Amino acid sequence: MAGSPRLSLRIDLANGARLGPGKAKLLALIEEHGSIRAAGAAMGMSYRRAWLLADEINRMFTEPSIATQHGGKSGGGAALTPFGQDLLACCMRMDEVSRKALSVELDWLSAHTVSALAPAKKPTGKDKPD
Repeated sequence: MAGSPRLSLRIDLANGARLGPGKAKLLALIEEHGSIRAAGAAMGMSYRRAWLLADEINRMFTEPSIATQHGGKSGGGAALTPFGQDLLACCMRMDEVSRKALSVELDWLSAHTVSALAPAKKPTGKDKPD
């Protein structure tokens, strides 16, 4: 057996925005670190990329999810708004529910997955369908 397959849930919203595991993780890390910069760094992304994602998250819904405080003597920071906390909790619930609902199928996939992919065959003239 090759290990357990990973399930990633991405929601395509009617407004064209997408909510998936990356944005949910960014929300969780902003909550943990109190900083967009630190959250992005924890995900291996630049501050600019993390800030752009945070800005997108804030524009996706009717309420902002992330509140920022500009630097000064005490430095800047970021925190989830009450709506952002609810959004993160919703993402976590959807992830848990989807994993539970698909656990049998994920186990089946896991049992039938090879441990490593064999190298791709080079096509030959004999491989053409009849």
